[in-house]
Amino acid sequence: MNYLSVENISKAFGEKVLFENVSFGLNKGEKAALVAKNGFGKSTLISILKDASNSDSGAVVFRNEISVGFLDQDQEPNDQHTILEEILSVDDEDSRILKTYNSKVSQQEEIPQDILNKMDEKNLWDKDVLINTICTQLKIPALHNKIEHLSGGQKKRIALAQVLIQNPDLLILDEPTNHLDLDMIEWLEDYLKNSKSAILMVTHDRYFLEVICDLIFELARDRIHRYEGNFSYYLMKKAEREEQLQANIDKAKNTFRKELDWIRRQPKARGTKQKARVDAFAETKKIAKQKIVKDELSINVNIERLGTKIIELHHIGKQFPDKNIINDFSYLFKRGEKVGIVGNNGVGKTTFLNLILGKEELSKGKIVIGDTVKIGYYSQKGMQIKEDKKVIEVIKDIAEYIPLEKGKKLSALQFLERFLFPKDMHYQFVSKLSGGEKKRLYLMTILMENPNFLILDEPTNDLDIFTISVLEDYLNDFPGCVMVVSHDRYFMDKIVEHIFYFKGGGEIKDIHGNYTKYREELASEKKSEKKVSVAPVPVKNTEPTSEAPKKKLSYKEKVEYEQLESEIEQLEARKLEITEMLSSGSLESNQINEVSIELSKLMEAIDEKTNRWIELSEYA
Repeated sequence: MNYLSVENISKAFGEKVLFENVSFGLNKGEKAALVAKNGFGKSTLISILKDASNSDSGAVVFRNEISVGFLDQDQEPNDQHTILEEILSVDDEDSRILKTYNSKVSQQEEIPQDILNKMDEKNLWDKDVLINTICTQLKIPALHNKIEHLSGGQKKRIALAQVLIQNPDLLILDEPTNHLDLDMIEWLEDYLKNSKSAILMVTHDRYFLEVICDLIFELARDRIHRYEGNFSYYLMKKAEREEQLQANIDKAKNTFRKELDWIRRQPKARGTKQKARVDAFAETKKIAKQKIVKDELSINVNIERLGTKIIELHHIGKQFPDKNIINDFSYLFKRGEKVGIVGNNGVGKTTFLNLILGKEELSKGKIVIGDTVKIGYYSQKGMQIKEDKKVIEVIKDIAEYIPLEKGKKLSALQFLERFLFPKDMHYQFVSKLSGGEKKRLYLMTILMENPNFLILDEPTNDLDIFTISVLEDYLNDFPGCVMVVSHDRYFMDKIVEHIFYFKGGGEIKDIHGNYTKYREELASEKKSEKKVSVAPVPVKNTEPTSEAPKKKLSYKEKVEYEQLESEIEQLEARKLEITEMLSSGSLESNQINEVSIELSKLMEAIDEKTNRWIELSEYA
């Protein structure tokens, strides 16, 4: 069953043609990715699917009875909404019922009987569970919070939650993994893999493509190529297609030379030339003039050699009034090291980079940087490049020539071509570049300074998968040190040799291996942890100690401590019973009201008693 038909879509901005007469379709259950180089119009095509009037010609047709959900990169929520109001901003009866129900539960108010009846009639309990599950997995704050108080990343995750909660027949997602940490990405990967929705997505996350997609659309300048398989299959078939095309070009060139001689020998005035042969010659000439542009980046820059002392971290610590970023961390960097930095959002990865760069002050310890170290820093925020400058001017402002190995040098124009900016882009204004092209230009300005220690903060964001692959090859051959923060798992697996894992609370663990090794160790840690429903009873130390004696519990506190443990277990058991009752669908409306209120009170009691239990356990 066809869900989406795109017929002969074209789009140009002035003289720049993004695509022309593009056609493709998507069927029920298919999970497809749209891939293309930066500047070829991926996001523009997604915007046309949302509003066909944005195209110059052609048509976009969705099947009448299906629902469609869109996630745009530029989607902004209403700051005056609460999170719940934004997530359920579709003005229909189901949303109004769910908003009322959740509002009453959060305020511990009695739920009106008519709301409970409608929750039953419309079977909205499953959707309520879905809302809470998705918001929990995406680490979205409590639903009653106002949007205006949230960070930019949280707002982007709310937009993602909103479209997932709609559970549409067709999902169209533009870079869904942006602003997600690694745990969230893996959860989303599993969620979409098991979703019944048809999916069309744009993403630079190649593991995401590999696991989820069974269909790849490659957008080229003249057409869309369709590959029925995952990302690995696409790469294999793309290589085969290019090999076949190159063989056809070589064959056409040989034929062209022979036919050109025949054409030249024909008298100009005679009309007896074989029309079919002349027409065939024109077609052969067209094929012979084709070129296959290889995505290769070969820049053997003449970096300054690193000495024996590179960067040394001696018992460094960093604390803010409300957060501990680093407790006590030491490390000596070695020549040629490539280190990855991972951890959940907000644990201090960027702060760590700023400490090394001298942009933040240490709370304790010291950082020593060797005399030969020349740092090149690529920031998430990018550099402020004037929009009215031409691409070539941006590069020439840094240097006319770039020194290479063995005394050679490269002109600014040659450097641009090596970095996948063809000649027809050299004199374009920066304002005409796509987001990914601007990031690539910014990366060039970093590398032109010939650094020997690269610090890269999310370098793959907004880059297409072809440019990322080129960057990987460059970094693998880079003779200096590399330290990189990235949520791109494929990129981390190819580049880094060991990982600094920011666990939170100031703890940093050094894991030898790439991203996959880090996830294996993390899974092993979680598996070995003892799963208990309440906080574990601390083991008393029977060894003699020279420390001052701890405060002892009074008789009354001992009795309270023992009772709390039993009470918490009972409350947890009752909480489990109520959860199962609500999920069963067997309760009457008045019963649902009662147990919902009881559940809210139970959770408060568990929190209160657990906190008191932990307080007493310090002295037990």
